[in-house]
Amino acid sequence: MTLLEQFDFPALRELLGTLSADGWLLYDFRGINPAATRVLGIKGMGTRRFFVLLPREGKPVAIAHRIELASFDGFPGEVRAYAAWPELHDQLRALVAGKTVAMEISPADAVPYLDRVPHGVVELIEGFGAKVVSSGTLITRFAARWSPTELAGHRRAAEAIAEIAVATLRWAGSELARGAEVRETAMQARVMEAFGRAGLVTDHPPIAGFQANAANPHYEPQAGSDRRLAAGDVLLLDLWAGVALGSVFADQTWMGLAGREPSADVRKVWETVRGARDAAVALLRDRWKKKKTVTGAALDDAARGVIRAAGFGEYFVHRTGHSIDRDLHGSGPHLDNFETADERALIPGVGFSVEPGVYLPGRFGIRSEINVYLGESGPEVTPQKPQQELLLV
Repeated sequence: MTLLEQFDFPALRELLGTLSADGWLLYDFRGINPAATRVLGIKGMGTRRFFVLLPREGKPVAIAHRIELASFDGFPGEVRAYAAWPELHDQLRALVAGKTVAMEISPADAVPYLDRVPHGVVELIEGFGAKVVSSGTLITRFAARWSPTELAGHRRAAEAIAEIAVATLRWAGSELARGAEVRETAMQARVMEAFGRAGLVTDHPPIAGFQANAANPHYEPQAGSDRRLAAGDVLLLDLWAGVALGSVFADQTWMGLAGREPSADVRKVWETVRGARDAAVALLRDRWKKKKTVTGAALDDAARGVIRAAGFGEYFVHRTGHSIDRDLHGSGPHLDNFETADERALIPGVGFSVEPGVYLPGRFGIRSEINVYLGESGPEVTPQKPQQELLLV
């Protein structure tokens, strides 16, 4: 496949019109802007700066270093080579002077996942007489959406992960019941073995936390200091994997309890978190049905409102969800009006996690995580049967 072979230039022209921009100026240096290489389909060393202008009118133009021109073989436009920095500056000045260009910036760093172009590069472009605007809507449309193959892989991973999570939690409970020692690292290892049997890959072992450790959202158990499972403990298992590295992963969190009946406070927290998760999905479905635009920030507000109403607002310390694309924490819209203010609209083709949580320091934490793909026919939740009750193990 040649570079930009399947790129939707008519859609780009339309979106550039809404931004009043003359083109999309893609920049990368040593992988700091993965959206640029993803959109272009570039593979190569990437040790030198490149710029590519996808114009509203006319053919694309690339500016690339002479020793890395091979990365632009098959480029459907003009490739202008440079070696010394004055050549680069001359080429850029001629390309952008007097134009408005969209780049991967986020005013006031509102969305760090979008804010990929260094300040110095923006200064350089503006110094050549160009105006720089944010490419946020372009990133959502052209970098964050899933292909049909990626969706199929995600669905397979999602159902397999759900089965592995339930089986692993039940295993931990049965081991405890027979008097065996169960440690958090052992639960991690069991998940990794199950991934191998299922033909799934991951970039990191899962989060496995018992009781107080479950109150640390990004807890990483370490051999020798990890907790041993005890009767009455809450178990949190956060696991993610895909059919291949670079595919669209599935990312889920499942909750268990090493007992026959949850206490009143554990039950209340679980029901609150589950209600927050479902409130975000319900709002998305309602807006979709009414053909109304909805942002990730609005879904975060919906979930956070449920948790605040239950009196746990101060214990929900992260965003409701993150974009998922070829990166587990992707470049598309996040469900976030807490850590950042992500006002980008959710559009067909994007996917994300929904994972509210309540973390009571020194006591326990509960998170419920599902994924949602926003298809042409509406939101699709994965796995098909999300967790509805605490798994009593």
